[in-house]
Amino acid sequence: MIEVLTNANIYTLEPDNATARALAIDNGRILAIGNPDRLTAEFSGKGKTIDLQGRTVLPGLIDAHIHLEQFALFLEKLDCETKSISDCLQRVQDRATITPPGEWILGHGWYQNEWDDHPGFPSATDLDAVAPHHPVFLTAKSLHLAWANSAALSAAGINEHSNDIPGGSIGRDHNGKPDGLLFEQAMTLVSQNIPRHSDEYVYQAINSAQNVLWSMGITSVHDFDQRQCFQTLQSLHKNKQLNLRIIKGIPLEDLDYAIGLGLRSGFGDELLRIGSIKLFSDGALGPRTAAMLSPYQGDVQNRGMLFMDAEELYEHGRKAVRNGLSLAIHAIGDRANHEVLKAFAKLRLIEGEIQAAQGLQSNLLRHRIEHVQIIHPQDAVQMAHLRIIASMQPLHATSDFPAADQHWGERSENAYAWRSLLNLGTPLAFGSDAPVESPNPFWGLHAAVTRRRQDGSPGPDGWHPEQRLRLIEGLHAYTTGAAYAAGIDDRLGKLSPGYLADLVVLETDPFLDDPNNLFNMKPVGTMVNGKWVFCTFN
Repeated sequence: MIEVLTNANIYTLEPDNATARALAIDNGRILAIGNPDRLTAEFSGKGKTIDLQGRTVLPGLIDAHIHLEQFALFLEKLDCETKSISDCLQRVQDRATITPPGEWILGHGWYQNEWDDHPGFPSATDLDAVAPHHPVFLTAKSLHLAWANSAALSAAGINEHSNDIPGGSIGRDHNGKPDGLLFEQAMTLVSQNIPRHSDEYVYQAINSAQNVLWSMGITSVHDFDQRQCFQTLQSLHKNKQLNLRIIKGIPLEDLDYAIGLGLRSGFGDELLRIGSIKLFSDGALGPRTAAMLSPYQGDVQNRGMLFMDAEELYEHGRKAVRNGLSLAIHAIGDRANHEVLKAFAKLRLIEGEIQAAQGLQSNLLRHRIEHVQIIHPQDAVQMAHLRIIASMQPLHATSDFPAADQHWGERSENAYAWRSLLNLGTPLAFGSDAPVESPNPFWGLHAAVTRRRQDGSPGPDGWHPEQRLRLIEGLHAYTTGAAYAAGIDDRLGKLSPGYLADLVVLETDPFLDDPNNLFNMKPVGTMVNGKWVFCTFN
């Protein structure tokens, strides 16, 4: 049945037909777009007409980097994102009073740089004081660091004789005893001892999380969680309960399995398809494990942790590229980004050789760097030249700017450099890294346009205002840019005839409103594949 949306303020994101007043939808796709009178007359009697009464319509918003299972489970976890350690500990204590002794208390979101009553990192003894009878495991906001109490360390067999593991380290006090902090891969020493959620629990959690994402205007995500998430998404799809478009990343450890099965980037249907192979080249800013060309300020012995250099990335990437699989490589520090781009330069040569041998026209794989939080200007030029996608998360900038100023100093002028990258011609794809940040894309747009927090800090012009984007540019990064990164920009990201009918309805026009109000903007309707999955106006 044809559905006509009329009397609307439609932003199509088509360069030659940027706005319209009506559109028609049929069988999950945009059938026509244009004048309300013409479309109403043309399709009268063939379906129904909805008068949007001047409301604004945008293409469905895409989160280009999310951990869907972790986000879904986070909705069930203790929220540890507080302004003080005392508030965080109070929440743990409150949870302990209603949790049977011996059961795990899990939480997420703490960030020591935001605490106003505790300089530096916390310790196991802080948690022991409020939850002595429960193992407690709290992941940091970055997901690159965890905080555990003594009961959790004991459950994992971690003591003063325990050794660090490749890619991770155990925090220790001045006597060499574990202090409750677990950096990078060392987190798995504890997390592998936490009872695994049942398949049914994860199924229900992800199914419910869809509702949260639709209410934010999100119609598609690029997911980077692992096997259980992929299995759950397939089950949801089979049961016709999957109503988000999913681009599913594959972890590096499953590369050989993917090649053995003959999987290629883009395999699947319009709801669930294969994305890129995910690799990690370094850590994160918060725990100071992002790999840097020069030491962190005030920590002259620390240049972060480089997990893979250019040669190792190239060796993995060569296998992927020869089998039609694109790469998504986590790189935050400027050294990590430098190494990743050295690898990509060699991989682009291989792609050229493959295409020449097959007599194909240039059709480069949609390789991407996840985060690109700080990049040397020369590497930024190289990134654009290689046509590597910058998959970035605007809220990281407004969350991290105090830490960036503290640990990177003047180098921060090259941090979260959306304007510089875009001006060079680098494709931008925006997301959230949820549950690291909120997946709310309007919060992300607010950060991209203002470079300010909700409270207005760090000031009227924002942090490094030269890197701000215009609203239309930020919106493209959440739509056409993210669709391009997924290789489906020929059918998603715009409101155009033949494109998939994913859209968002707003009460107000964000292009006419104060940019600072973006943070408070909430959709009143979200459509996926021509079906209303969230609607409050009708």
